Amino acid sequence: MIDRYSLLRPWLFCLDPEQAHNLTLSNLDRAQRWGLLDKFVSKPVADPHTLCGITFANPVGLAAGLDKDGKHIDALAALGFGFLEIGTVTPRPQPGNPKPRMFRLPQAQAIINRMGFNNDGVEACVARARRSTFWQNGGVLGLNIGKNAATPIEDAAKDYVLAMDAVYEIASYITVNISSPNTQNLRALQGEEMLRSLLVDLDEARKRLSDHHGIRKPLFLKIAPDLESSDVNLIADLLMEFGIDAVIATNTTISREAVQGLEHGEEMGGLSGAPVRIASNIVIKALKARLGNTLPIIGVGGILSGADAREKIVAGASLVQLYSGLIYRGPDLVNECAKALR
Repeated sequence: MIDRYSLLRPWLFCLDPEQAHNLTLSNLDRAQRWGLLDKFVSKPVADPHTLCGITFANPVGLAAGLDKDGKHIDALAALGFGFLEIGTVTPRPQPGNPKPRMFRLPQAQAIINRMGFNNDGVEACVARARRSTFWQNGGVLGLNIGKNAATPIEDAAKDYVLAMDAVYEIASYITVNISSPNTQNLRALQGEEMLRSLLVDLDEARKRLSDHHGIRKPLFLKIAPDLESSDVNLIADLLMEFGIDAVIATNTTISREAVQGLEHGEEMGGLSGAPVRIASNIVIKALKARLGNTLPIIGVGGILSGADAREKIVAGASLVQLYSGLIYRGPDLVNECAKALR
């Protein structure tokens, strides 16, 4: 698939990045419906890992952001991922930020996006997830939740609780996204006072939902790569205090040090891809030093090879997730990483 994708990539890179993204996923859906993906994608790597009471088919997952609305679940699952995370979804539909809002930086193998949680709303996403064969067959499906842009930051917890209520029954796990740079003030939720307040509300909501549904669903928190070591330690302590089940490290970065002087390098938004790899690994190592083996870390950020995936595990992660690497390397990256970790 690498050779085929290398032929397609120059053509895709002539298109607007968001247009290319949507076109690629639409064609992936068609190939999956017509039974063609098996001819082009290697057999999935079987390497079960059990964390938080969930058995992942292999340790390589899809990061949130690629399929915000759960429109492409079965096609993406066919690429060999051990688990999928969809979203970020918000309680109410919203269009996101004005276009253009996604930019490639090929010299750095990077992407800048300022999508702004564009999605059809949580109810639409849940309905699609229910219809997917992957979910119906017991595939591990994480739901990543956020707040609406119009909701004041002081009321953010209400949005997260609304979204948790909606996804709780179908989600294998729920990820609370407080680290996107593309919703105004969202990252303020990583500060001690606001994070503690949010975790109190989420803890109460999960206890209520656990009693109602008769099952306690794992709750993950996704954090930024731009945190000081003291902030990482503070977050780690709060995760343990409130019984959060895992931490995803990391989201995109607001740093532009690695892309200075490049075309689009000064665009607003979150930078992902190769430039975030080291920052992500630093946060993972800091989390591991603070958390020990008390709760697992999922490593994401700058994985463009099997060696990059192994680096995340060595740093302290138990699982990894991919997104931007798929844009530059294509679908074979999934199995390359899974084989490297087996």
